Amino acid sequence: MSLYALTNSLWFPPVSEAMEDGLLAMGGDVSVERLLLAYKQGIFPWYDGETPLWWSPDPRFVLFPHNLKVSKSMRALIRKNSFDFRVNTAFEKVLRSCKESQRSGQDGTWITDELERSLNELHVLGYAHCAEAWLDDELVGGLYGIRMGKLFFGESMFSKAANASKFAFIQYVQQLQTEEVALIDCQVHTEHLESLGAGMIPREEFMQLLEKYR
Repeated sequence: MSLYALTNSLWFPPVSEAMEDGLLAMGGDVSVERLLLAYKQGIFPWYDGETPLWWSPDPRFVLFPHNLKVSKSMRALIRKNSFDFRVNTAFEKVLRSCKESQRSGQDGTWITDELERSLNELHVLGYAHCAEAWLDDELVGGLYGIRMGKLFFGESMFSKAANASKFAFIQYVQQLQTEEVALIDCQVHTEHLESLGAGMIPREEFMQLLEKYR
């Protein structure tokens, strides 16, 4: 299959045209309008340079909230109120912390300045949300993503204290479950999220769920 090159036109090819590794297209911009269109079509941006790359992998890594796994050690940590859990009180700080986090195997960050501006605007518009872990009034962990209907598209997380991001993730998934969110998109496999209950489903099934719940 060929890699699609996007222009200024607000359009994406069908996800069925993605390459074996899930890469669908390159180029275009990361404007609010394009980002919303991408998520609605099961596509997400992920790149470490100036040119946006757009992905729709098959299979897709997801978490059904009822499948969340919480270890005994994390249950104990939560019972101790080791962190203060908050939602959407410091979106810009969470996003910036994710942007500045040093990650193994990555020389830079895929959260460019342009993408950061668009995500902050999506937060103002009510699409982008964050979950936070605080310790002594200091933000020490968290995550952010995009909420559409009964779907949450998880994007990135950071941690400045042991188990802080895991704490925020578990608490947020439990909250989303009470809000009847049916699916959390984790995009690509990580052992960390697999240990918390995430797993692979065929892209076709993911697209059906996207159509149903977005």
